[in-house]
Amino acid sequence: MAPDLSVSLGPLRLKSPVMCASGTFGFGEEYTDYLDLSQLGAVVTKTITLQPREGNPPPRLAETPAGLVNSIGLANPGLEVFLREKLPFLRRRRVPVVVSIAGNTVEEYAELARALEGTAGIAAVEANISCPNVKEGGRLFGSRPATAADVTRVIRRSTSLPLLVKLPPLFPGLMEVAGAVEEAGADALAVTNTLPAMVIDVQARRPVLGAGTGGLSGPAIRPVAVYLVWQVATAVRLPLIGMGGIATASDALEFLIAGASAVAVGTATFGNPRAMVEISTGIAAYLEERGMSNLREIIGSLRPGGCS
Repeated sequence: MAPDLSVSLGPLRLKSPVMCASGTFGFGEEYTDYLDLSQLGAVVTKTITLQPREGNPPPRLAETPAGLVNSIGLANPGLEVFLREKLPFLRRRRVPVVVSIAGNTVEEYAELARALEGTAGIAAVEANISCPNVKEGGRLFGSRPATAADVTRVIRRSTSLPLLVKLPPLFPGLMEVAGAVEEAGADALAVTNTLPAMVIDVQARRPVLGAGTGGLSGPAIRPVAVYLVWQVATAVRLPLIGMGGIATASDALEFLIAGASAVAVGTATFGNPRAMVEISTGIAAYLEERGMSNLREIIGSLRPGGCS
């Protein structure tokens, strides 16, 4: 019998622990020539805002050794277009749809959550709190426990949908923010977003990206992301979604062993659109080879010490 790969992220039930990361998969249409979306644990949409956003000026992407720096600026069609034109496609794909949301204020997060409440085809909400709070002078919502808790609490009051909260990569302070978000009513945490980064054109002596700075993703950040997942897993009881540089089943297993219940794959899908399916198959093979029947047998199973 094949191993049971199903996982629970609070009230959200998934048949596979492998999902896409928000922002790298669009709304799924672009990938249907390469895989059946129903094979995934979930589809996490590109982050949606109340109004359409054009995003940052180009160039928006810069390759680096073992990574990619992006500065998209949350470009998206806005809530109304998403509900009218994008969601119907996903409804037909028999896969849980997690809608990522972001706002400039706490009130905007609440309005988005209320608009998604009761909408057919939506399985959960992901609050992207790596966004600037206009009322706080541009400080990220997720940069302090109090503001992270405020936005989580308001979303929790605005929807009965499972609530996932995507945390920024804080050094230090991540565990305090994670604890505050847990207390405020989150059902699961996503760890972590891209790392702040800059690429410079040494000939022109100016940033390569149109916005100047961006976020680093890809294999270069994986050891950092694994460390952050391990840290947060020791601080909260909530299930975690680990992400950051996952390209293979072995990469994903690092996050699961460190304490994540699920994983999200992002940058790797640009080079290998079937990466998520291959990763899920590889996790199953790992369990079978060890005579394990259930994914839960390896979640958080990290042993102390070094090589043995």
